[in-house]
Amino acid sequence: MFRAHRERLAQGLLPNSLVVVNANDLLPTNADGTLGAVPNSDLFYLSGVEQEESILVLYPDADEPKHREVLFLREPRAELEVWEGHKLTKAEARARGGIEQIEWLGEFPRLFHRLMCECEHVYLNTNEHKRAVVQVETREARFVAETRRQYPLHDYQRLARLLHRLRAVKSEAELALLRRACAITAGGFGRVLKCLRPGVSEADLEAELAHEFIRHHARFAYLPIIGSGRNGCVLHYVENTAVCRRGEMVLLDVAASYANYNADLTRTLPVSGRFSRRQRRVYNAVLRVLRALSAGLTPGKRLRDWQKEAEQLIEKELVDLGLLSPREVRRQDPDKPALKRYFMHGAGHPLGLDVHDVGLTTEPIQAGWVMTVEPGIYIPEENLAVRLENDVVVRADGNVDLMADVPIEADEIEALMRS
Repeated sequence: MFRAHRERLAQGLLPNSLVVVNANDLLPTNADGTLGAVPNSDLFYLSGVEQEESILVLYPDADEPKHREVLFLREPRAELEVWEGHKLTKAEARARGGIEQIEWLGEFPRLFHRLMCECEHVYLNTNEHKRAVVQVETREARFVAETRRQYPLHDYQRLARLLHRLRAVKSEAELALLRRACAITAGGFGRVLKCLRPGVSEADLEAELAHEFIRHHARFAYLPIIGSGRNGCVLHYVENTAVCRRGEMVLLDVAASYANYNADLTRTLPVSGRFSRRQRRVYNAVLRVLRALSAGLTPGKRLRDWQKEAEQLIEKELVDLGLLSPREVRRQDPDKPALKRYFMHGAGHPLGLDVHDVGLTTEPIQAGWVMTVEPGIYIPEENLAVRLENDVVVRADGNVDLMADVPIEADEIEALMRS
């Protein structure tokens, strides 16, 4: 899989081009603490390596064949073994990503200078996600600044533009990992169905999910959102401390990450095991929209048009629910549509190595994209929120729902909770 990713990237490079990708920094917390290592998605995509301080160099047209793919790693030492644990050997790194030439980090400056003197174009990497807010200088940013200072006359190119296009279209090997993440997520959801009842806390539900994920060698794909009652109306509620009360709904936006590939699931459940008439009406309205949007993810369509379809569908449901009047809809400001009071986010996003995965979202949808579909209706004045979310593989011959086995129909939910 990783070898195929490198081959696809090489096909898109200009002749005589050098590519460099760095691992992420280990981020400090307080005192002498650090956060856990978060692999650089691009480095993992190309090499299969998650280890800190690693550097990948690709130079497909290098005169010396062994310089066409080189991975640089921290050299294992006895002291590192004692304090931090095992570090990859050259043989282990070779086995993970199929890169034959492995060097220790101490060799990087000398070899990098030689290759820079030979190449014409240099592809450097930055975080170009549209929603990224980068307020600290990253390892990649430091490397870009230093390289441009030392070698000002090279032709520099944006690696992110190429990788975003490549990473958006998932291979069958990648889809197998996503399916595994979805299956583990489904198992966690099953535990929640058995646990949920009045008096249980949001933290209790989180613990059930953590148990299922960890025992299958997975982790939370993102901070779990478990909001009961009015908490469900907070889009990124992550406190998860409240008690689930009789008559409320609880919104669970929780999923597993397996081998760095992420699922993304949302379900909304009645705490008492049965939907009230009003809750069921809102729930079924959101479910109808999810079904329509899942079918509407077709190759060639633009995401902005798909988002408009979502808003039109939600608007109709809001009128039918009595939350908007036809008069409000006719008189609304097109730049401030009335539906935004009850549905204020996107209908979905690319999914993969990042939960909000990279992709050229201004270009038409392609077969092979994996998209979340996540409509919702939020009614704070009623302490009621419903969001439903599945993960869909876009296909020319009909989409595939990776979450099709996770219960979603209201009757099915009630029956499972009764049992």
